[in-house]
Amino acid sequence: MRFDLITLFPELFAPLLSSGVTRRAFETGQIDVRLNNPRDFSEGNYKRVDDRPYGGGPGMVMMAEPLARCIESICHQRPAPVPVVHFSPLGRLLDQTTVASWASSEGAVLICGRYEGLDQRFIDQHVTHQISLGDFVMSGGEIAAMALLDAVARLQPGVLNTAASHQQDSFSPELDGLLDCPHYTRPQRWAGQSVPAVLMSGNHLDIEQWRRQQRLTTTLRLRPDLIAHARRGGRLSSEDEAFLLASG
Repeated sequence: MRFDLITLFPELFAPLLSSGVTRRAFETGQIDVRLNNPRDFSEGNYKRVDDRPYGGGPGMVMMAEPLARCIESICHQRPAPVPVVHFSPLGRLLDQTTVASWASSEGAVLICGRYEGLDQRFIDQHVTHQISLGDFVMSGGEIAAMALLDAVARLQPGVLNTAASHQQDSFSPELDGLLDCPHYTRPQRWAGQSVPAVLMSGNHLDIEQWRRQQRLTTTLRLRPDLIAHARRGGRLSSEDEAFLLASG
């Protein structure tokens, strides 16, 4: 798959593409990331990409024309049309289900806005999807784009050391959309606390039951909406429901 990024700061993506286990997805070409700077498509000596907003107000607005020229250049290089994503507070909240759909796609054009935003006429004409990371505001869309790329990369075959690793992550379908359970490693006792005895028992059925129960109680305490969603989807067993009832 291929992701074309439109960003005024392409240098910000170097650590993502060359660090950690997810770099395998980029180095092997499983995910082809291409960086495009709209300044290269602006006219004049100063290569302006922003101007003051009509109607007044603070800040600057990214101009439609350099962005349009940039995206037209990208489209000429791609064999078929792809979605165009703008990272914005107006967008749909990014979740694991959405990540999984992008992970099996042909990719997209990702627009990393800056300043007060993009000229709305460009959004109306070119943007097909808007994505938000949450109810907060950042200086630009680059971090949001990195979050999407990282999440998509770790779902690619061979990227993680163990193929089942992402299946045990919070929100994964294999965990019925629940939060993950606590994890422990050596030493057995640290800071006055011991590893739960069940994890030392060697009884895999008991361990799996403990982990399931921990996921249920943690999710109910921190994200009851996920429990409700799992119930609506019929993903909680009668044993799950009995445990939740008994645990209060």
